[in-house]
Amino acid sequence: VVVITDRRAPVVTHMLWYRVGAGDDPRGQSGVAHFFGHLMFKGTREIAPGEFSRTVARNGGDDNAFTSWDYTAYYERIARDRLELVMRMEADRMRNLRFSDETFASERDVIAEERRQRTDNNPGAILGERMRAMLWPHHPYGTPVVGWLHEINALDRETALQFYQTWYAPNNAILVVAGDVNAEELRPLAERYYGRLRPTRNLPARTWVSDPPNVGPMRVTHRDEKVRQPSMSRIYRAISYGTDEGRQAHALDVAIEILGGSETSRLYRALVEDQRIAVSAGAGASTSGLGGGSASVWATPIEGVSLETLEAAVDRVIADYLRDGPTDAELARAKSSLSAAAIYARDSQESMANIYGASLAQGESIEDVVTWADDIAAVTREEALTMARQTLDMDASVTGWLLPPEEAE
Repeated sequence: VVVITDRRAPVVTHMLWYRVGAGDDPRGQSGVAHFFGHLMFKGTREIAPGEFSRTVARNGGDDNAFTSWDYTAYYERIARDRLELVMRMEADRMRNLRFSDETFASERDVIAEERRQRTDNNPGAILGERMRAMLWPHHPYGTPVVGWLHEINALDRETALQFYQTWYAPNNAILVVAGDVNAEELRPLAERYYGRLRPTRNLPARTWVSDPPNVGPMRVTHRDEKVRQPSMSRIYRAISYGTDEGRQAHALDVAIEILGGSETSRLYRALVEDQRIAVSAGAGASTSGLGGGSASVWATPIEGVSLETLEAAVDRVIADYLRDGPTDAELARAKSSLSAAAIYARDSQESMANIYGASLAQGESIEDVVTWADDIAAVTREEALTMARQTLDMDASVTGWLLPPEEAE
């Protein structure tokens, strides 16, 4: 249980993080973890279907849920004097969820439609999904959080119920409460509502399969009539804060920030401002995964510039960066930008609850969160360059082109 006291307003953000996500979906049954982001609102013996959110709304709050490969989280933001109400309801559905065959089938159809709208109807989302599947052919990070459509349609109630009874337990959860409350005030409530719940005995270990060694660069092209603007993107396998040693993930965050994290970055300045062959260009690092991370680069050409020309220019920027490394000014600017973002996040109780909850669910400690900005500030030029060279390896990458349909001859 983590308490982040913020007395500026009589409001609290209550978050419950379960150490289970899409990475734990049984093989061939993708989408189960995400499914529970929906099913958990379908009621218990005490709360009618849909009444959870209606009760929160009637009391002036808002609530929702979200799923990643590493965790599933549920949150309520509400007035301080309503905290006990949401704790009682959240504890109730941790162990007492009820849903009929009809409810299950209906919600399965809702999720299938969600997938059609957000992914199958979005060319960029389709390309990204295929690229991840190529980058992680065996590891669960290559399977979409929402699940593959044919597997969603085949999910059955018994499988889902077994998943819930195994993973939704007090000994598999992290409670984070931020706002107008302190540990002394929260402890009796946590003990009253969560402390009495039955744990899962012999909770399964989260053992995920690993991928075979890289065999060389991979490519995928996706054409769709909805594409109006061609673009290219590339993702690389990378370490994460859950898999690194020392300051490796910090160094990678700094290195990628220099390469493409802003309009002062290498990629943006070279392709958009200097060469004027792109309308946008950038890079990002996803370094928070429990089972590893990724780095990505992307660019969109101006009209009349081919993706071949654009990709060659991207490769030249990366090659120069890996050869020469960052300048002292670039290093200082990147570290300042990342540290500033962390400091600004402290101003939001929701952001702080999210940062602590996600970090703990993904294998980090409270100390890791507290010292993050200091660890970023300590990254050296050599550390950043080493991680850039280690990560931006074409043999551990997938490059994707998004294009409109070929014109008929």
